[in-house]
Amino acid sequence: MYKLIALDMDGTLLNSQGAISPRNKQAILAAIAQGTRVVLASGRPLEGMHWALEELGMTGKDDYVACYNGSLVYQVADKQLLRSQTVTGADAKKLADLANKLGVHVHAFSVKAGLITPKHNYYTDHEAKINGLSITEVDFSTLSDDEAMLKVMMIDEPEKLSAAIAQLPASLYEQYNILQSAPFFLEFLHTNSHKGIGVEAIAQQFGINADEVICMGDAGNDKQMLEYAGLGVAMANASDDIKAIANHITASHNDDGVALVIEEFVLNK
Repeated sequence: MYKLIALDMDGTLLNSQGAISPRNKQAILAAIAQGTRVVLASGRPLEGMHWALEELGMTGKDDYVACYNGSLVYQVADKQLLRSQTVTGADAKKLADLANKLGVHVHAFSVKAGLITPKHNYYTDHEAKINGLSITEVDFSTLSDDEAMLKVMMIDEPEKLSAAIAQLPASLYEQYNILQSAPFFLEFLHTNSHKGIGVEAIAQQFGINADEVICMGDAGNDKQMLEYAGLGVAMANASDDIKAIANHITASHNDDGVALVIEEFVLNK
C-alpha cells in the first residue's frame, strides 16, 4: 500500500498550459481523502508553488513541500523549515565567472535577496514570470563569500547551454549536485540537496518507508526521487534517462498521467 505520493510540477502535474487538469485534481483529492499523503517536489521556490498547494488544499500543518529541488523542505501552514541545505556567495561568484567564460547567462536564488542575476535575460525573466518573483540585478563579484544561496543556475538557449555543459570541468560534479531541470536550465546545488533527500525527509517525518512512496517526474532533477521511491514513475514526455530508471511509465503531462497512476496504484480503480 502506497502512503505518500511526491509529484514534480512542471512537465508532470502541470500540463503545457501550466494548469492542473480536472482529472489530476480529482485523483489527488480522492487519494488524500482516503489517507494518502501527497506532496509537491519542485525546482521552483515556494512562491511559485503556493497557487498549486492552495488549489489542492495542501496547506495544513501536516502538509509539506520540497522547494528548490529539495534544498528547502517546509511545513506549509507555518512555513516551518524541516530541512535546509545551501551553497554560498563564493560558489555563485565562481560559477558566474565560469558561465561568463562559457558564454551563457547565470542567475541565483539568494536567501536574503531572492532571484538575482548580473544581467537581465530572457530565461531569468521566464523564471521570474512563472514563479511571480521580482528580479534584482547584482554584480556577483560584490557578493559576500558566505551569503547563503539556495541554488545557482546557468541558463540559456538549449544549444548554447548544451555546449557549455560539454565544457564543464569534471571536478564540478564532485563539488555540486548538478541537475538539468529543463533544456534551458542547469542547476548547481549543494551535494546533499536533491528531491530524493527532500522527499525522504518528509516520509521519515511520518514513519513512511521508501517502498511505500510513489514519485513522479519527467526531467533530470527528478532522477534521485524516482530512484528513492518504491514506485518511480516517468511521464511519457520524460527524458530518456528518466524513463530508463523508472519502474513505470505513465501518460504524458497533457494526458492526465498523474491521475492514471493514482487511479491504478492508490485508488485501485
